[in-house]
Amino acid sequence: MIFLVVVFLELHGPNGQVVEINPDEISSLRVPQVGSQHHFAKGTHCLIQMTNGNINAVAETCQTILQTLKENRNAK
Repeated sequence: MIFLVVVFLELHGPNGQVVEINPDEISSLRVPQVGSQHHFAKGTHCLIQMTNGNINAVAETCQTILQTLKENRNAK
């Protein structure tokens, strides 16, 4: 019998909604550029590029997400 366990990161969208992200599907993190405020919701602190090309805007900082990813990898 094979068990597959996927652990999702629980983050928050700019409006407070819960966003669950599969950390194995993250391809990059980036901070929104100055002047791009009209492209993303107010409160967006990090843009998460997924392997399927989708972008998730979240309220957490990229540094916080990166630290959480490192902690989760060390816990395995």
